[in-house]
Amino acid sequence: MEFGEQLNRVNSAIPKPINPTIHAVLDYGTAAYFFGVAAGLWRRNLAGGIGALVNGAAVLGLSMMTDYPGGVWKRVSFQTHGKVDAVQAAMAAAVPIAGGFADEGDAWFFFGQAANEAGVIAMTDWQQPRRRKSTKQRAA
Repeated sequence: MEFGEQLNRVNSAIPKPINPTIHAVLDYGTAAYFFGVAAGLWRRNLAGGIGALVNGAAVLGLSMMTDYPGGVWKRVSFQTHGKVDAVQAAMAAAVPIAGGFADEGDAWFFFGQAANEAGVIAMTDWQQPRRRKSTKQRAA
């Protein structure tokens, strides 16, 4: 069995309780988390503060551009959003390494969030159908 098939088999066994609406709430919460971490680290760990600010901006920007409840410009499909989420998780985990503080306590703000993101990605139903247009939108 190829690695991709094995990965799909494992992933299909994971429950998918996170729909697009819940995912959007989690995304905006994640952006707020990173902005809070940036504020907390800014004076004592500038690399961590900048890394948190960049991650927060990336999550917020992607969320605002995603075609899901809470999206503003809806230019990115929910499925594509999931792929970018994986890149963002890796980016979060890379901040302490690139910033030279991977062996310090501040690193866990990033490593923990990367692990959390991996769990959210695994538990999100990426095949959820697009939300229906409201009655107001259909009438227009």
